[in-house]
Amino acid sequence: MPKESKTSLSGQPRPNDGAGIDPQARRRVIAASFIGNFVEWFDYAVYGYLAATIAVVFFPESDAQTALLSTFALFAISFLVRPMGGFIWGHIGDRVGRRNALSLSILIMSLSTFCIALIPGYTAIGLWAPALLLIVRVVQGFSASGEYAGASAFLVEYAPAHRRGLYAAVVPASTATGLLLGSLLAAGLTGLLSADQLHSWGWRLPFLLAAPMGLIGRYIRTKLEDTPVFRELAAEEHAEKAPVKSLFTNHWRQLLQAVGAVLLNAVGFYVILSYMPTYLSAELGLGATESYIATTIALLTYIGFIFGTGMLSDRFGRKKVLISASVLFILLIVPAFMLLDTGNFLVIVLIQVLLGGMLTLNDGTLPSFLAEMFPTTVRYSGFAVSFNLSNALFGGTAPFMATLLIAATGSDLAPAWYLAAAAVISLVAVALSRETSKMPLRHA
Repeated sequence: MPKESKTSLSGQPRPNDGAGIDPQARRRVIAASFIGNFVEWFDYAVYGYLAATIAVVFFPESDAQTALLSTFALFAISFLVRPMGGFIWGHIGDRVGRRNALSLSILIMSLSTFCIALIPGYTAIGLWAPALLLIVRVVQGFSASGEYAGASAFLVEYAPAHRRGLYAAVVPASTATGLLLGSLLAAGLTGLLSADQLHSWGWRLPFLLAAPMGLIGRYIRTKLEDTPVFRELAAEEHAEKAPVKSLFTNHWRQLLQAVGAVLLNAVGFYVILSYMPTYLSAELGLGATESYIATTIALLTYIGFIFGTGMLSDRFGRKKVLISASVLFILLIVPAFMLLDTGNFLVIVLIQVLLGGMLTLNDGTLPSFLAEMFPTTVRYSGFAVSFNLSNALFGGTAPFMATLLIAATGSDLAPAWYLAAAAVISLVAVALSRETSKMPLRHA
């Protein structure tokens, strides 16, 4: 990995260390990155937490498990478009600018999420209901493929060099906050509304919130300048004309390492923070409200831990923290799932807090690690392609695979073994990569 010079091609000092940037501009960047990612994952949270209800609305003629599998299958199919979206958003972000890509992605995401609330159920329009739901989910998957990567690259390129891990931790923190609001709304709706009310109109309410939140996020983003390193690149006319081609031609080793490193995040995030309420209620028999409350408590602690993880990675390096996360999951995930089966609410909460804390070691470090792996010319593309490819193959399918593995094996521990296998692959990928935290951001 070549070392970057301290001057640009024009002879001026490079702004890669984040020096000289107005603190108020940084605060606006943090706010814009936070709200966009928040809207995206709020939608995914609501869909996951209300999966059992959505299954009844769109697949009423199936038995409960088949309907749930169908609902999660739609969730998974929407992820299949994400690698293609990663190519497109990566091209836009590296060729035209990070800000332009992020402003467009949040608009598409918020409007498509809003449309879910307007789709009639199966009893009203038959098979058109799940068909329309699938179309909207695919549009969401496309827009989401540019959000996480773009926000991370944006923050890393604006951050001071010694605090890139902390700044990038804003992205998973906003993700967890979106999940938290989704969990709170799901818990409130299931607790306050009857089953008939929830099935007829209650489940639609959270999706209606996406439009105003997304428009606010887009407004904030249009008021920002692009990152200093990208502005310099564009001014010197050194932006890649075909960044994705350059990525596969010149940076394929980093790309493979990145795909493997993302695997624990992809499976762990959706199993622990999205699928868990369904697992606790559908597989272990815990009440729906109690399941949401347990997950909400875990999310609160996750948000608290995530910034600490970002600071740890700035101090001790990305590799050490990521390797620690993989090792902990390999050793503890199966025993943790065994303890969940006790049915004791306090034990379930403590286990979810533990799992969330373990996950932050990966999630809080991964955004800065991935952004630093690639040079400025292909940073958006490298992050977007690796992150979305791994999530499409293993993240979006995680709830479906967990439900399917339980049905096939008859064991409630099947999701834990699946997650342990993902941790092994991530461990190998990170071990083979280079430490990035002390390296300057590179133009080429």
